[in-house]
Amino acid sequence: MSDKVALGLLKTGVPGLDTLLGGGLPEFSFNLVAGPPGSGKTTLAHQIMFALATPERRALFFTVLGEPPLKMLRYQQQFSFFDVAKVGPAIRYVNLGENLRTGDFSGVLERIMAEVEAFSPSLVFVDSFRSVVQTAKGGNEGVADLQYFIQELGTRMTTWQATTFLIGEYMHNDPEANPIMTVADGMLSLTQSHEHSTVVRKMRVVKVRGRAHLAGSHNFRITDDGLRVYPRVLPPLAADRLPGGPIDRTPRRIGTGVPGLDGMMNGGLPEGHTMLVVGPTGSGKTILGTRFLQEGMLRGEKGVAMLFEKGTPRLRNAELAEMVQAGHVSVVESRLLDLTVDELIDELAQTLERTGATRLVIDSLSEFGLYLAPEFHADLRQSVFRMLSMIAKLGVSAVVTIGLDDHFTELTFSQANIAYLTDAVVALRYAEVEGQLCKFMSVVKVRGSEHSTDVRGYRITDSGIEVEALPTQVEGTLTGGSVLRPPVR
Repeated sequence: MSDKVALGLLKTGVPGLDTLLGGGLPEFSFNLVAGPPGSGKTTLAHQIMFALATPERRALFFTVLGEPPLKMLRYQQQFSFFDVAKVGPAIRYVNLGENLRTGDFSGVLERIMAEVEAFSPSLVFVDSFRSVVQTAKGGNEGVADLQYFIQELGTRMTTWQATTFLIGEYMHNDPEANPIMTVADGMLSLTQSHEHSTVVRKMRVVKVRGRAHLAGSHNFRITDDGLRVYPRVLPPLAADRLPGGPIDRTPRRIGTGVPGLDGMMNGGLPEGHTMLVVGPTGSGKTILGTRFLQEGMLRGEKGVAMLFEKGTPRLRNAELAEMVQAGHVSVVESRLLDLTVDELIDELAQTLERTGATRLVIDSLSEFGLYLAPEFHADLRQSVFRMLSMIAKLGVSAVVTIGLDDHFTELTFSQANIAYLTDAVVALRYAEVEGQLCKFMSVVKVRGSEHSTDVRGYRITDSGIEVEALPTQVEGTLTGGSVLRPPVR
């Protein structure tokens, strides 16, 4: 017999979970969903059940909780995945509380099998299975009988060709879970940690037999739609990184909305590049980003603005607000202070794909860390790398701003070496010239392209940013003193 048996995969209906499982949940598998109280186990089970259950693929949900099924259903109905029309023809609830009180495993097993035979389900859920273990400790049968009970239950469910889920308040190293984990084909571990007034939920696939699953802990959030998992993966390689893929040696140039800057970049920003705009407060970073989106609007391109500090109602530059209200620009903005990098990247990717936007402004990375959970503050560079990788994969041209302290004597272009991750860097600086505080612009780098090395003066006017046509004569380096001379007219 040389033919391999192919495992059927069930789509869980939980965004991101199928990626962790290596494509989906193996059909007819015996699974354990483990985690402490409040981690989302019951909600996850219901979300999977309502995604999979149909009149042809029916589900049995056995509850052994202290609360009646009616109370549990009252809360589960608040999620958007709950379909009351499925309860009855596709989903049936059975309370095993009375059977468990006798402490007789054989009686519980026979009750389960009787219900299975009567309803012929393809999906079976038991919540909370730890109640069975606690019953074994104080009932007529001991913990030693639990192994046989679980093995018998798994064997019978497999015979019935049912995919089974045992929900329990276990950690992966809980001794009580050892018999269950030995028999289980798959195990999901849900946890939540509380640090610095922030709660971060994580999911880990401990095991999946026959599948190359994604290891490690991954963030998830419980929303009105149920659970949403954020896998920690980079996007696939771009087409030009693959054998036989296209190579664009002369990418099209796009206007930044500042003609003087376009001239310094030999015609504009190469399409698909990310440009980091660095400068102290008041140097015009947000205005440059707005002009970049406005230039795209004039050319019929959609844009996205990812804001961390200024909501559109408070923008002094009304042009961005007008573009948003007219539908030319979409805003990605959150007021939550415990976001994870995965959530931000996911929301940004969805917005870019939904709108078909080709231009993006992120304003600014200086406030980026304020919205992240504390555990991500120490690795800002990796967070930005993952976000920029997604942007590059989508082929979106982006302007990313970052504010720096006003140390005019230092040529510093970003925090945490972020400048290395971007394709172009434009530096905006101040200097005192003949008793006046003046602004100066320079192009630090443009990957794969020549660019001007001039230091140009510029002004912020009602029309935007006006760059001097001629370079400023520099005597040394930019400092806080009078070391710059105005351009020769």
